[in-house]
Amino acid sequence: MFLVLVVAPELSKFLARARGGAVRLIQVQIQDEQLVLGAFSEPKQTWDQDYDHFLLPLLDDNEPCYVLYRLDSQNAQGYEWIFISWSPDQSPVRQKMLYAATRATVKKEFGGGHVKDEMFGTVEDDICLEGYQRHVSSSSGPAPLTAAEQELQRIKISEGRVKQVKMEISVESKQQNIQGLAFPLQETAKQALQLFAQKRINYIQLKLDTEKETIELVHSEPTEATGLPCRVPTDTPRYHFFLYKHYHEGDYLESVVFIYSMPGYTVSIKERMLYSSCKIRLLDEVEKDFHLAVAKKVEIDNGDELTEEFLYSEVHPKQHAFKQAFAKPCGPAGKRGSKRLIKDPATGERRPET
Repeated sequence: MFLVLVVAPELSKFLARARGGAVRLIQVQIQDEQLVLGAFSEPKQTWDQDYDHFLLPLLDDNEPCYVLYRLDSQNAQGYEWIFISWSPDQSPVRQKMLYAATRATVKKEFGGGHVKDEMFGTVEDDICLEGYQRHVSSSSGPAPLTAAEQELQRIKISEGRVKQVKMEISVESKQQNIQGLAFPLQETAKQALQLFAQKRINYIQLKLDTEKETIELVHSEPTEATGLPCRVPTDTPRYHFFLYKHYHEGDYLESVVFIYSMPGYTVSIKERMLYSSCKIRLLDEVEKDFHLAVAKKVEIDNGDELTEEFLYSEVHPKQHAFKQAFAKPCGPAGKRGSKRLIKDPATGERRPET
Protein backbone atom coordinates (compact mmCIF):
# COMPACT_ATOMS: atom_id res chain seq x y z
CA MET A 1 0.00 0.00 0.00
CA PHE A 2 1.47 3.36 -1.04
CA LEU A 3 1.93 6.44 1.08
CA VAL A 4 -0.50 9.31 0.74
CA LEU A 5 1.62 11.97 -0.91
CA VAL A 6 1.39 15.60 0.14
CA VAL A 7 1.63 18.75 -1.92
CA ALA A 8 4.77 20.74 -1.19
CA PRO A 9 3.94 24.23 0.18
CA GLU A 10 5.95 25.89 -2.60
CA LEU A 11 3.90 24.08 -5.24
CA SER A 12 0.63 24.98 -3.53
CA LYS A 13 1.52 28.69 -3.50
CA PHE A 14 2.72 28.59 -7.11
CA LEU A 15 -0.50 26.94 -8.33
CA ALA A 16 -2.58 29.62 -6.62
CA ARG A 17 -0.61 32.38 -8.38
CA ALA A 18 -0.53 30.62 -11.75
CA ARG A 19 -4.32 30.45 -12.05
CA GLY A 20 -4.31 34.19 -12.71
CA GLY A 21 -2.95 33.67 -16.21
CA ALA A 22 0.72 34.70 -15.97
CA VAL A 23 1.89 31.11 -16.58
CA ARG A 24 1.37 28.99 -19.70
CA LEU A 25 2.63 25.60 -18.48
CA ILE A 26 3.26 23.93 -15.11
CA GLN A 27 5.04 20.60 -14.67
CA VAL A 28 4.35 18.68 -11.44
CA GLN A 29 6.59 15.81 -10.34
CA ILE A 30 6.91 13.42 -7.41
CA GLN A 31 10.14 13.72 -5.40
CA ASP A 32 10.83 12.38 -1.89
CA GLU A 33 7.20 11.36 -1.50
CA GLN A 34 5.99 14.90 -2.26
CA LEU A 35 4.31 16.60 -5.20
CA VAL A 36 6.69 19.36 -6.25
CA LEU A 37 7.07 21.97 -9.01
CA GLY A 38 9.17 20.56 -11.84
CA ALA A 39 9.21 23.38 -14.42
CA PHE A 40 7.05 26.20 -15.70
CA SER A 41 6.85 28.52 -18.73
CA GLU A 42 5.30 31.91 -19.31
CA PRO A 43 3.22 32.53 -22.45
CA LYS A 44 4.95 33.89 -25.53
CA GLN A 45 2.41 33.45 -28.32
CA THR A 46 -1.09 31.98 -28.63
CA TRP A 47 -1.76 28.74 -26.78
CA ASP A 48 -1.52 26.54 -29.89
CA GLN A 49 1.71 28.20 -31.06
CA ASP A 50 3.29 27.67 -27.62
CA TYR A 51 1.94 24.15 -27.14
CA ASP A 52 4.47 21.77 -28.73
CA HIS A 53 7.36 24.19 -28.18
CA PHE A 54 6.78 24.23 -24.40
CA LEU A 55 5.37 20.77 -23.74
CA LEU A 56 7.37 18.26 -25.79
CA PRO A 57 10.87 19.09 -24.38
CA LEU A 58 9.59 18.28 -20.86
CA LEU A 59 8.56 14.72 -21.71
CA ASP A 60 11.04 12.14 -20.43
CA ASP A 61 10.72 8.65 -21.90
CA ASN A 62 11.50 7.12 -18.50
CA GLU A 63 9.84 9.52 -16.06
CA PRO A 64 6.11 10.21 -15.54
CA CYS A 65 4.83 13.68 -14.67
CA TYR A 66 1.75 15.86 -14.65
CA VAL A 67 1.42 18.93 -16.88
CA LEU A 68 -1.09 21.75 -16.50
CA TYR A 69 -1.34 23.75 -19.72
CA ARG A 70 -3.23 27.06 -19.95
CA LEU A 71 -5.50 27.79 -22.90
CA ASP A 72 -6.45 31.32 -23.96
CA SER A 73 -10.16 30.72 -23.36
CA GLN A 74 -11.87 31.52 -20.06
CA ASN A 75 -14.88 30.35 -18.10
CA ALA A 76 -16.63 31.80 -15.05
CA GLN A 77 -13.68 30.85 -12.79
CA GLY A 78 -10.93 32.23 -15.02
CA TYR A 79 -8.57 30.74 -17.59
CA GLU A 80 -9.23 27.19 -18.78
CA TRP A 81 -6.49 24.54 -18.54
CA ILE A 82 -5.63 21.11 -19.92
CA PHE A 83 -4.61 18.52 -17.31
CA ILE A 84 -2.15 16.04 -18.86
CA SER A 85 -0.97 12.80 -17.25
CA TRP A 86 2.29 11.61 -18.84
CA SER A 87 3.16 7.97 -18.08
CA PRO A 88 5.61 6.47 -20.61
CA ASP A 89 5.70 2.71 -21.03
CA GLN A 90 9.40 2.49 -20.10
CA SER A 91 8.97 4.09 -16.66
CA PRO A 92 9.05 1.85 -13.54
CA VAL A 93 5.77 0.26 -12.50
CA ARG A 94 5.96 1.75 -8.98
CA GLN A 95 6.25 5.25 -10.41
CA LYS A 96 3.29 4.69 -12.71
CA MET A 97 1.19 3.57 -9.78
CA LEU A 98 2.28 6.52 -7.62
CA TYR A 99 1.29 8.99 -10.32
CA ALA A 100 -1.99 7.21 -10.99
CA ALA A 101 -2.84 7.30 -7.27
CA THR A 102 -2.12 11.04 -6.89
CA ARG A 103 -3.81 12.34 -10.03
CA ALA A 104 -6.97 13.36 -8.17
CA THR A 105 -4.88 15.10 -5.50
CA VAL A 106 -3.18 17.36 -8.05
CA LYS A 107 -6.45 18.19 -9.78
CA LYS A 108 -8.15 19.02 -6.48
CA GLU A 109 -5.22 21.18 -5.34
CA PHE A 110 -5.27 23.17 -8.58
CA GLY A 111 -9.07 23.46 -8.78
CA GLY A 112 -11.15 21.17 -10.98
CA GLY A 113 -13.30 24.05 -12.20
CA HIS A 114 -10.34 25.43 -14.14
CA VAL A 115 -9.72 22.16 -16.01
CA LYS A 116 -11.43 22.07 -19.41
CA ASP A 117 -9.91 18.86 -20.78
CA GLU A 118 -7.95 15.91 -19.39
CA MET A 119 -5.55 13.72 -21.36
CA PHE A 120 -3.45 10.64 -20.67
CA GLY A 121 -0.43 9.75 -22.78
CA THR A 122 2.29 7.13 -23.03
CA VAL A 123 3.88 8.47 -26.26
CA GLU A 124 4.29 11.98 -27.65
CA ASP A 125 1.67 11.44 -30.34
CA ASP A 126 -0.97 11.01 -27.61
CA ILE A 127 -0.55 14.50 -26.17
CA CYS A 128 1.13 16.69 -28.81
CA LEU A 129 -0.96 19.45 -30.39
CA GLU A 130 -2.34 17.13 -33.06
CA GLY A 131 -3.09 14.54 -30.38
CA TYR A 132 -4.99 17.10 -28.35
CA GLN A 133 -6.98 18.21 -31.41
CA ARG A 134 -7.89 14.57 -32.09
CA HIS A 135 -8.94 14.24 -28.46
CA VAL A 136 -11.20 17.30 -28.72
CA SER A 137 -12.76 16.11 -31.97
CA SER A 138 -13.49 12.64 -30.63
CA SER A 139 -14.95 14.07 -27.41
CA SER A 140 -17.26 16.61 -29.06
CA GLY A 141 -18.26 14.57 -32.10
CA PRO A 142 -21.25 12.22 -32.31
CA ALA A 143 -20.90 8.64 -31.12
CA PRO A 144 -19.60 6.23 -33.79
CA LEU A 145 -22.33 4.52 -35.81
CA THR A 146 -22.72 0.77 -35.85
CA ALA A 147 -22.56 -1.05 -39.20
CA ALA A 148 -26.36 -1.24 -39.24
CA GLU A 149 -26.70 2.47 -38.51
CA GLN A 150 -24.22 3.31 -41.27
CA GLU A 151 -26.21 1.24 -43.75
CA LEU A 152 -29.46 2.89 -42.64
CA GLN A 153 -27.87 6.29 -43.10
CA ARG A 154 -26.80 5.41 -46.64
CA ILE A 155 -30.35 4.29 -47.43
CA LYS A 156 -31.78 7.53 -46.07
CA ILE A 157 -29.36 9.56 -48.17
CA SER A 158 -30.26 7.61 -51.30
CA GLU A 159 -34.00 7.94 -50.68
CA GLY A 160 -33.68 11.64 -49.98
CA ARG A 161 -31.88 12.58 -53.19
CA VAL A 162 -34.99 12.94 -55.33
CA LYS A 163 -36.73 15.01 -52.68
CA GLN A 164 -33.64 17.17 -52.24
CA VAL A 165 -33.60 18.16 -55.89
CA LYS A 166 -37.23 19.29 -55.68
CA MET A 167 -37.11 21.06 -52.35
CA GLU A 168 -34.35 22.88 -50.46
CA ILE A 169 -34.70 23.05 -46.71
CA SER A 170 -34.66 26.69 -45.62
CA VAL A 171 -32.41 28.00 -42.83
CA GLU A 172 -35.48 28.56 -40.66
CA SER A 173 -36.67 24.97 -41.05
CA LYS A 174 -36.33 22.47 -38.23
CA GLN A 175 -36.23 19.45 -40.55
CA GLN A 176 -33.11 17.50 -41.41
CA ASN A 177 -32.36 14.93 -44.11
CA ILE A 178 -30.00 13.04 -41.81
CA GLN A 179 -31.47 13.30 -38.34
CA GLY A 180 -29.03 14.56 -35.71
CA LEU A 181 -26.08 14.96 -38.09
CA ALA A 182 -23.46 17.20 -36.48
CA PHE A 183 -19.83 17.80 -37.42
CA PRO A 184 -17.62 19.00 -34.54
CA LEU A 185 -16.07 22.46 -34.67
CA GLN A 186 -12.30 22.54 -35.13
CA GLU A 187 -10.39 24.36 -32.41
CA THR A 188 -9.60 27.36 -34.64
CA ALA A 189 -13.30 27.70 -35.43
CA LYS A 190 -14.15 27.60 -31.72
CA GLN A 191 -11.58 30.28 -30.98
CA ALA A 192 -12.98 32.50 -33.74
CA LEU A 193 -16.53 32.08 -32.42
CA GLN A 194 -15.34 32.97 -28.92
CA LEU A 195 -13.73 36.17 -30.25
CA PHE A 196 -16.87 36.89 -32.28
CA ALA A 197 -19.04 36.48 -29.17
CA GLN A 198 -16.76 38.96 -27.38
CA LYS A 199 -17.17 41.34 -30.38
CA ARG A 200 -13.41 41.36 -30.97
CA ILE A 201 -14.01 40.33 -34.58
CA ASN A 202 -17.06 41.04 -36.73
CA TYR A 203 -17.07 38.29 -39.36
CA ILE A 204 -16.50 34.52 -39.54
CA GLN A 205 -16.69 32.18 -42.52
CA LEU A 206 -16.94 28.42 -41.90
CA LYS A 207 -16.90 25.40 -44.19
CA LEU A 208 -17.47 21.66 -43.92
CA ASP A 209 -14.55 19.31 -44.36
CA THR A 210 -16.51 16.35 -45.71
CA GLU A 211 -13.50 14.03 -45.54
CA LYS A 212 -12.64 14.73 -41.88
CA GLU A 213 -16.32 15.40 -41.02
CA THR A 214 -15.49 18.63 -39.20
CA ILE A 215 -16.45 22.30 -39.41
CA GLU A 216 -13.40 24.43 -40.13
CA LEU A 217 -12.61 28.13 -40.10
CA VAL A 218 -12.02 29.64 -43.54
CA HIS A 219 -11.12 33.12 -42.26
CA SER A 220 -12.24 35.85 -39.88
CA GLU A 221 -10.97 38.99 -41.58
CA PRO A 222 -12.64 42.33 -40.70
CA THR A 223 -15.58 42.91 -43.03
CA GLU A 224 -17.98 45.80 -43.58
CA ALA A 225 -21.55 45.39 -44.82
CA THR A 226 -20.53 46.75 -48.22
CA GLY A 227 -17.82 44.09 -48.47
CA LEU A 228 -20.05 41.09 -47.70
CA PRO A 229 -20.88 40.23 -51.34
CA CYS A 230 -17.18 39.70 -52.08
CA ARG A 231 -16.92 37.21 -49.19
CA VAL A 232 -19.42 34.77 -50.69
CA PRO A 233 -17.87 32.06 -52.91
CA THR A 234 -19.61 31.41 -56.21
CA ASP A 235 -18.81 27.70 -56.43
CA THR A 236 -19.09 26.26 -52.91
CA PRO A 237 -21.41 26.53 -49.88
CA ARG A 238 -20.40 28.41 -46.76
CA TYR A 239 -21.68 29.42 -43.31
CA HIS A 240 -21.17 33.08 -42.38
CA PHE A 241 -21.59 34.95 -39.09
CA PHE A 242 -21.68 38.75 -39.43
CA LEU A 243 -21.97 41.41 -36.73
CA TYR A 244 -24.27 43.92 -38.43
CA LYS A 245 -23.65 47.37 -36.95
CA HIS A 246 -26.33 49.91 -37.81
CA TYR A 247 -28.86 52.45 -36.55
CA HIS A 248 -32.55 51.76 -36.21
CA GLU A 249 -35.03 54.43 -35.18
CA GLY A 250 -32.19 56.47 -33.69
CA ASP A 251 -30.67 53.58 -31.70
CA TYR A 252 -27.25 52.06 -32.43
CA LEU A 253 -27.53 48.26 -32.73
CA GLU A 254 -25.15 45.34 -33.27
CA SER A 255 -27.13 42.38 -34.60
CA VAL A 256 -25.72 38.90 -35.26
CA VAL A 257 -26.74 37.66 -38.73
CA PHE A 258 -26.21 34.06 -39.85
CA ILE A 259 -25.88 33.69 -43.62
CA TYR A 260 -26.09 30.31 -45.34
CA SER A 261 -24.80 30.68 -48.90
CA MET A 262 -25.61 27.87 -51.34
CA PRO A 263 -24.68 28.67 -54.98
CA GLY A 264 -27.49 26.97 -56.87
CA TYR A 265 -27.38 23.42 -58.16
CA THR A 266 -23.76 23.51 -59.30
CA VAL A 267 -22.95 21.91 -55.92
CA SER A 268 -23.16 18.13 -55.58
CA ILE A 269 -26.26 16.70 -53.94
CA LYS A 270 -24.17 15.09 -51.20
CA GLU A 271 -22.59 18.43 -50.28
CA ARG A 272 -25.95 20.22 -50.36
CA MET A 273 -27.42 17.64 -48.00
CA LEU A 274 -24.50 17.79 -45.58
CA TYR A 275 -24.58 21.59 -45.35
CA SER A 276 -28.35 21.63 -45.00
CA SER A 277 -28.29 18.93 -42.32
CA CYS A 278 -25.40 20.37 -40.27
CA LYS A 279 -26.50 24.02 -40.13
CA ILE A 280 -29.24 23.57 -37.53
CA ARG A 281 -27.00 21.70 -35.09
CA LEU A 282 -24.30 24.32 -35.69
CA LEU A 283 -26.70 27.13 -34.82
CA ASP A 284 -27.90 25.28 -31.72
CA GLU A 285 -24.30 24.82 -30.55
CA VAL A 286 -23.37 28.44 -31.27
CA GLU A 287 -26.35 29.83 -29.39
CA LYS A 288 -25.91 27.43 -26.45
CA ASP A 289 -22.12 27.20 -26.02
CA PHE A 290 -21.09 30.67 -27.16
CA HIS A 291 -24.23 32.52 -25.97
CA LEU A 292 -24.74 34.13 -29.36
CA ALA A 293 -28.26 35.41 -29.97
CA VAL A 294 -28.73 35.23 -33.74
CA ALA A 295 -31.03 38.06 -34.75
CA LYS A 296 -31.66 36.79 -38.29
CA LYS A 297 -30.92 33.66 -40.32
CA VAL A 298 -30.64 34.26 -44.06
CA GLU A 299 -30.25 31.89 -47.01
CA ILE A 300 -28.83 33.21 -50.30
CA ASP A 301 -27.72 31.90 -53.69
CA ASN A 302 -25.01 34.48 -54.34
CA GLY A 303 -23.36 37.44 -52.69
CA ASP A 304 -25.07 40.03 -54.87
CA GLU A 305 -28.13 39.74 -52.66
CA LEU A 306 -26.24 41.01 -49.59
CA THR A 307 -26.83 44.73 -49.98
CA GLU A 308 -27.12 47.01 -46.95
CA GLU A 309 -30.80 47.56 -47.80
CA PHE A 310 -31.36 43.79 -47.85
CA LEU A 311 -29.69 43.28 -44.45
CA TYR A 312 -31.64 46.13 -42.89
CA SER A 313 -34.96 44.87 -44.26
CA GLU A 314 -34.22 41.34 -43.02
CA VAL A 315 -33.27 42.43 -39.50
CA HIS A 316 -36.05 45.05 -39.32
CA PRO A 317 -38.90 43.89 -41.57
CA LYS A 318 -41.57 46.50 -42.28
CA GLN A 319 -44.68 46.22 -40.18
CA HIS A 320 -47.70 46.28 -42.50
CA ALA A 321 -50.41 48.65 -41.28
CA PHE A 322 -53.69 47.00 -40.32
CA LYS A 323 -56.42 47.77 -42.83
CA GLN A 324 -59.93 47.86 -41.41
CA ALA A 325 -62.44 45.87 -43.43
CA PHE A 326 -64.91 47.98 -45.42
CA ALA A 327 -68.20 48.38 -43.54
CA LYS A 328 -71.32 49.22 -45.51
CA PRO A 329 -72.87 52.37 -44.04
CA CYS A 330 -76.27 52.12 -42.46
CA GLY A 331 -79.20 53.76 -44.19
CA PRO A 332 -80.82 56.92 -42.80
CA ALA A 333 -82.68 56.46 -39.53
CA GLY A 334 -86.48 56.52 -39.48
CA LYS A 335 -87.35 56.48 -43.20
CA ARG A 336 -86.00 53.81 -45.57
CA GLY A 337 -87.67 55.00 -48.83
CA SER A 338 -90.94 54.19 -50.59
CA LYS A 339 -92.72 50.93 -49.91
CA ARG A 340 -93.06 48.32 -52.64
CA LEU A 341 -96.32 48.40 -54.66
CA ILE A 342 -98.39 45.21 -54.87
CA LYS A 343 -101.50 44.31 -56.86
CA ASP A 344 -104.80 44.03 -54.93
CA PRO A 345 -106.31 40.68 -55.93
CA ALA A 346 -109.88 41.93 -55.34
CA THR A 347 -109.83 45.19 -57.34
CA GLY A 348 -106.78 44.67 -59.53
CA GLU A 349 -105.40 48.06 -58.43
CA ARG A 350 -101.80 48.60 -57.20
CA ARG A 351 -101.36 49.75 -53.62
CA PRO A 352 -98.39 50.14 -51.18
CA GLU A 353 -97.39 46.98 -49.35
CA THR A 354 -98.51 47.05 -45.72
